[in-house]
Amino acid sequence: MLGKVIRTTPSAAGLLLLLSAAPPLHAQETCCRTEGLVMAERYRVEGLDERRFTHEEYWKVLDPALHSGRLQVTRLGESIQGRAINAVAAGSGPTTVLLWSQMHGDESTATMSLADLMNWLATAPETDILRRELTDSLTIVMIPMLNPDGAELFVRENAMGVDINRDARRTATPEGRILKGVRDSVQADFGFNLHDQGIHTAGEDGPLVAIALLAPAADEERSWGPVRQRARGVAAVIAEALKPDLGGRMARYDDAFAPRAFGDNMQAWGTSTVLIESGILADDPQKQELRRLQVVALLSALHAIANHRYEDPSTTAYDDLPMNRSVDYQLLVLGGDLVIGDADPIRADLAIRYDDSAARTGPRYGEIGDLADAVALDTLDATGLFIHADPDEDGVIRKGAPAAFTVRHGPEADSETARRCSAPTVVGTLGPPDGNRNLEMRIESWPRPARSMSAPAWTSRKWTTR
Repeated sequence: MLGKVIRTTPSAAGLLLLLSAAPPLHAQETCCRTEGLVMAERYRVEGLDERRFTHEEYWKVLDPALHSGRLQVTRLGESIQGRAINAVAAGSGPTTVLLWSQMHGDESTATMSLADLMNWLATAPETDILRRELTDSLTIVMIPMLNPDGAELFVRENAMGVDINRDARRTATPEGRILKGVRDSVQADFGFNLHDQGIHTAGEDGPLVAIALLAPAADEERSWGPVRQRARGVAAVIAEALKPDLGGRMARYDDAFAPRAFGDNMQAWGTSTVLIESGILADDPQKQELRRLQVVALLSALHAIANHRYEDPSTTAYDDLPMNRSVDYQLLVLGGDLVIGDADPIRADLAIRYDDSAARTGPRYGEIGDLADAVALDTLDATGLFIHADPDEDGVIRKGAPAAFTVRHGPEADSETARRCSAPTVVGTLGPPDGNRNLEMRIESWPRPARSMSAPAWTSRKWTTR
């Protein structure tokens, strides 16, 4: 069905125990939050502790599971730089489900979750009722790391600079052709388009979004035909499953029709498709907690498809989610006078964006000027103070350049320091596409005090609670 199978050899590794911590499936009214949380811990694939990993590293840690004899692994083709793009299939049921991840190379959360799901499908004991039910009812086809060249550099686009998720109409890229070819070959009934997103809030002034869901539109009218309606039902199941853990930190993605995007076109081609965007949780810079919750989401969705629970007429859990709203900036410095070299100070606000919103690293200058109406997660009130920005070698501040500045009590370079915000500071292993190591905004002695002239006041709307 998928092409040449490249791995089917059983390994000598023993099977793992049944999810004994979870009640038996038949005793559950719904599935699969408890089962998913236990499974995500018990079958967690080691070696994926950070969000950035290479194609070689990923398939190496998966190798024991792939040799279990239960998974069919097919080499679908190659990326532009010659890296293998593989599909992993499990089950022989009449309903086919296609899941693909990391078509954007820097969006790897679901790739980790799929590794855990594959490990469970490969090594769970025969007595695992849930696994047997899914593999009897479904044929599950997974394409983890669709964009291995982008993953190698942890960048969004492929090696030719093309956003694969804008290639559904032309399928000019090998990665896009592979995805479309698999969908057509297996005639997938359901699809899961697995992504990561930056900083968004649940509604205009809600908390940070951890998971955003969408049943994409299949046409400009955003009509609700049977294909999209099935996706809506699956999205409602996911929202219900994640509610105990995420509460108000879920949102509904904008459903404006995107004619070049794969999710929208999958829907139009007859595959009921759900978009899952892994966002941000406080204290989860490597998205390991979101990795775990993504397993819950996928397991719950697969179970609902196997049991037709997505046909429940109520989709309130999805429909009532607040909209997924983007945030302009991560940090605003407001009310101060900007000082650069010997130039006269001017009243100017300063906006900061991070290269990596989850880890809050790689600070770069955004817009500078009147930002009184801008929205940011964190705000530093520098009223009555002076922002001494570090210029580049040409003596200017460039939008997009690494950010570093000192908040002082006067315009003089040697005036008393109120706060220092400095970069670069090397952290972790993440880095921008040029290969340089990422930068962390080091904020020295910012205790987020009450507003005063002696210490700029910090307010944070989103990071303080989970």
